Amino acid sequence: MSFELKTHSGISKQEKYELLLPQIDALIDGEPNLITNLANITSALKYSMDNFLWVGFYLSDNLKTDELVLGPFQGRVACTRIPFGKGVCGSAAEAMQTVIVDDVDKFPGHIVCDSLSRSEIVIPVIKDNRAIAILDIDSDKHSNFDETDKKYLEKIINNINHIF
Repeated sequence: MSFELKTHSGISKQEKYELLLPQIDALIDGEPNLITNLANITSALKYSMDNFLWVGFYLSDNLKTDELVLGPFQGRVACTRIPFGKGVCGSAAEAMQTVIVDDVDKFPGHIVCDSLSRSEIVIPVIKDNRAIAILDIDSDKHSNFDETDKKYLEKIINNINHIF
């Protein structure tokens, strides 16, 4: 399969997401493998949006269901395991809701995986009333994430929920 991501410079964040959403849907259409799909989604997000330092998924471990284990990502090396309730990722998984952090150094219990990270957004994937994965995005800019990111990233998660 040949696929070229279409993006434009000089457009708003909202316009970038609106351009990206159908492309992610097309990218995973017909591909049944979870890891393949998550890998392509992380790449599409990392290289389509501005100021995304790290983009990746953590998946609920099948052996320790109260722990997240590193999945497909784009960026520098990352923490491999995060307990539910710990750090931004574990907090989002435990609360089963999106968490936006403007300054990770001010988040109680923040787990430093990359010292360049300054802000973060984490969106949980909910199935059968539990978080089975999270999408984690870091930026090297403070306050990089807002309600626009929340709206469209939650929409992406909703659109791909069927692949889990």
